[in-house]
Amino acid sequence: MPLAKIVYASMTGNTEEIADVVAEKLESLGLDVDLDECTAVDASDFQEADIVIVASYTYGDGELPDEIVDFYDDLQDLDLTGKVFGVIGSGDTFYDEFCKSVDDFEAAFTKTSATKGADSVKVDLAAEEEDIAKLEAFAETLAAKVN
Repeated sequence: MPLAKIVYASMTGNTEEIADVVAEKLESLGLDVDLDECTAVDASDFQEADIVIVASYTYGDGELPDEIVDFYDDLQDLDLTGKVFGVIGSGDTFYDEFCKSVDDFEAAFTKTSATKGADSVKVDLAAEEEDIAKLEAFAETLAAKVN
């Protein structure tokens, strides 16, 4: 069975919630899923997965959360050729740089030679029904790339 590895950073619980939505959908599609908080794993753990996903919130005026900076730096040094990646995140439209961490992680994955499996999903604060539908479609698109 294909393995999807999801790594997340969450301060308020919003990003963990959106990571959970994606994890549950992937499991319902028959994939094995590892869901881990970013400080509990190393970026190199992505090498054992078929689908690699980062879920991060954006802090303040577009900064990566402190707890995921090392993971972000290490990710860019990996060769993830043959892996399918996706990025999701939460932010606040109050700020000019809405969900910039999502864009930063997309750029980082591009350096790894991983294949983009689905368009990123950006959620304003907590996920609502429309966001959940987008997250589930994101998961379905990723799963289709490895099944």
